[in-house]
Amino acid sequence: MFMPMIRKRRSIRNFEDKPVEEEKIDRLVEAALRPPSSMGKMPWSFIVVKDRELLEKLSVAKVHGASFLKNAGLGILVCADPEISDVWIEDAAIASTFIFLAAESMDLGACWIQFRKRNHREGITSEQFIIDLMDLPERLRVLSIIAVGYPGEIKLPHEKESLKYDRVYLDRFGNPYYRTS
Repeated sequence: MFMPMIRKRRSIRNFEDKPVEEEKIDRLVEAALRPPSSMGKMPWSFIVVKDRELLEKLSVAKVHGASFLKNAGLGILVCADPEISDVWIEDAAIASTFIFLAAESMDLGACWIQFRKRNHREGITSEQFIIDLMDLPERLRVLSIIAVGYPGEIKLPHEKESLKYDRVYLDRFGNPYYRTS
């Protein structure tokens, strides 16, 4: 079940004008709360954004690569508290991945929008823009928002032959890994 899902998974940036049902949103939230985290500290916080005006404002939180958020059914903002865990980035990234894959499992489209170390405009980071817009406590760090909705585009899976097997090694770097299947 898992391998077929990740084989067909693609980042979707075009969405139908159709709301995501509350039951599916609840399942996405559950998925966000289930990932492993270092030492079980779970430093994350999430904001489910359905408000069209807020989605539009968040779609300009960085210079490039977020404009499609304004047309998504929703966005799930992924934040974390570095005071709770020094590996908050890893923990929040795993949570982002769980949301992304949960969306795929429900035949929803999703795309990860990275905000950490990005700029809203000259002199203002994406993170600070979002902290101000969303009234986040200053202690929280912003990692990403996952845009979610019903796919408005069809993308074919990546071919297995296009995978970067040349970057996989056996036992030591430089020792090629040979596929057995």
